Amino acid sequence: MNLFSFEKLDAYQESRKLAVEVYRIIQELPSYERFDLGSQLRRSIISVSSNIAEGCGRVSLREKIHFLEIAYGSMLEAYSQIQLSVDLNYTHPERMTMLQPKFSYVANLINSLRKSYMIKLENNNQKSTPNQNSQSNSNKLND
Repeated sequence: MNLFSFEKLDAYQESRKLAVEVYRIIQELPSYERFDLGSQLRRSIISVSSNIAEGCGRVSLREKIHFLEIAYGSMLEAYSQIQLSVDLNYTHPERMTMLQPKFSYVANLINSLRKSYMIKLENNNQKSTPNQNSQSNSNKLND
């Protein structure tokens, strides 16, 4: 049973699954990197689902969009850090190859959700614009 609305979102659910996969990579890092690269990677991947959830708690569509943009940026940061881990021979390139479609999938889910909020925002703006125009036109008639 879902307690909060964000728990129903595919972007949230899939970002959590991705975080579990990334945590497995963190566990494989050399001990001297777990507190540097591992810590940074942990923070960035946790930030993805956390920002999706936080954005859903906001009333304003602009704020929801903003938090999705932060989630997307954090996901790219984690992706970059895993690439670095491969470059440093801490992570096998096959792991990166296996994770790429999962990162891409989460990115698409976040972008789709963001676009849906942007459409709602545009529709809300268009609904309010005609009223403002008709008021200014009626004021001109009274002048």
